[in-house]
Amino acid sequence: MDTDIAGFNMRQVMVSAASAEIKNGEVVFVGMRLPMLAFFLAKSLHAADAVGLYELGIARDSVAPMPLMTMGDLPNLSGSLWLADTGDMMGLLQRGLVDASFIGGAQVDRFGNLNTSYVRDKNGKVTRLPGSGGACDLASLGKRHIIIMSHEKHRFVERVDYLTSPGYGTGVEWRKEKGLTGGGPSAVITTLGVLRFDIKTGEMYLASTHPGVTVEDVLKNTGWSLKISDTLSVTRAPGREEIDILKNLDPGGFWTGN
Repeated sequence: MDTDIAGFNMRQVMVSAASAEIKNGEVVFVGMRLPMLAFFLAKSLHAADAVGLYELGIARDSVAPMPLMTMGDLPNLSGSLWLADTGDMMGLLQRGLVDASFIGGAQVDRFGNLNTSYVRDKNGKVTRLPGSGGACDLASLGKRHIIIMSHEKHRFVERVDYLTSPGYGTGVEWRKEKGLTGGGPSAVITTLGVLRFDIKTGEMYLASTHPGVTVEDVLKNTGWSLKISDTLSVTRAPGREEIDILKNLDPGGFWTGN
């Protein structure tokens, strides 16, 4: 499995795929690292009217003027629409104004449930994780959320050790039964491919493999019998313009370097 093909690497493929999930005019709860780059890439190319929200209280409708290491860097504050606080951002979420959000996790299962609370190894030893933060709110109340994470067998499990942020629970009707107003996960973008969810069952399936990745690579890194789309494709590789934009946004390759 090649991780650096024709001038791009898998992290850049992930950012490109994540940016494609953002539609013009949407309000997006951005998040750190690759999602931040994905938002700025989308703004630069096809979603000029999208608005980004950051959990520490920033709302902006333009690309930050300088490369950022964190969402709280001064360039991200400069020229923003609104400098508020976390409560204001979560208030917009509770009012149903967030179209999409990006969430990561230590574990994800076949119905898109995420765990960031604790994991248990094969000997029963428990390792505590950071917890929910705002992730549960985003997964519960946003119109949809996009999951970004590394694709490894110990992360992709049939059932999460602890349900921190809800996906489709035990099936597609579960969210309605629990009174969750948000739409649930729409995509899982990983280091190996893009996965989506069956609208009839709520179960995850493989929609595309990244360039140079095989279906076997994905299956051997997934902890259940993953379904494969009948129209399985190869994730679109980032073009020259995208690579150039990403190099300007992340010149040292801090987030997108191998």
